[in-house]
Amino acid sequence: MEGQHAPYPEPVEIAPGVFMIDLMELGMRYRTCAYLVRDREPLLIETGSARSHDALLAGLSALGLKPTDLAYVAVTHIHLDHAGGAGQFMKLAPQAKLLVHPRGARHMIDPSRLYQGAREVYGDRLDQLFGPLEPVPAEQVQAMPHESELVIGERRLLFLDAPGHASHHFAIADPVSNGIFTGDSAGLRFVTGFTGFPYEFVMPSTSPVDFDPDAVHRTCEMFAKLPMETVYQAHFGPSPKDEALRETVYYADRFRELIEQTYDDHPSPEALEQAQAEIVRERLRELGLDPTAFRPQAIHLDLLLNALGLLAYESRRRRKMGSAG
Repeated sequence: MEGQHAPYPEPVEIAPGVFMIDLMELGMRYRTCAYLVRDREPLLIETGSARSHDALLAGLSALGLKPTDLAYVAVTHIHLDHAGGAGQFMKLAPQAKLLVHPRGARHMIDPSRLYQGAREVYGDRLDQLFGPLEPVPAEQVQAMPHESELVIGERRLLFLDAPGHASHHFAIADPVSNGIFTGDSAGLRFVTGFTGFPYEFVMPSTSPVDFDPDAVHRTCEMFAKLPMETVYQAHFGPSPKDEALRETVYYADRFRELIEQTYDDHPSPEALEQAQAEIVRERLRELGLDPTAFRPQAIHLDLLLNALGLLAYESRRRRKMGSAG
């Protein structure tokens, strides 16, 4: 079967009935994944961008599925590496409902503002990186508010508002697999296959424009109270819940301190990249890992987006303080 779906990697079953599909974001393995939950009514979590469309279809095919076999498609939030290909995919799955955070639903139906916001971040590289955005018919879009439930067979899934990384973010708790599909709300796992480092580590994404460290704390506290022991991250794969929450909160606090202390010096994104890299090295040393094996260039895009998001966060925070004063 492996040869049939080359050049795309085979899906991996990470829990009973839960399969991880590498979306080959930006042509890279181990960067972004989708999850297929097999039950009486199959659920796909994340579509990736339009550039991931072929990898997603190949992954489903390797599992013996077509888009028309799915009952539901969920996007944890509407950033393009998670939901940019939703319009393209939902055309192939007209029977399926697209589950989305209430704040994101209208942007799936009319992605014009989503496109414009992404263009402000990525500039002329937007189409090259993520491909075109297509609307999803309104009748296919189903908003999932906080603590709403969905029964898809033996699974009763719980949808939870999970801001911090994005205001339009939900997570999905699955008691059957003992896990929470957290998207980017409980950090990113940088795996060895992606970085080449001899260890793996978790760090949050503070990408533009919604990073909110206080909300990160509240979301992680909510996850900590749930009985599930694993988080299924979109970047990349499963992590022990305790590790993911601990590291996400640690870095959110350190990155907040960094931008609040340096903002008046008008730091460049490049300077903030370097400062983040030093924070990572310091943390790796604390964890007993070799900081000399850490090469910032391997996660350059993530550090750059973090820098842009931190600048946006501090600018927004100071505007609020000014208006309050």
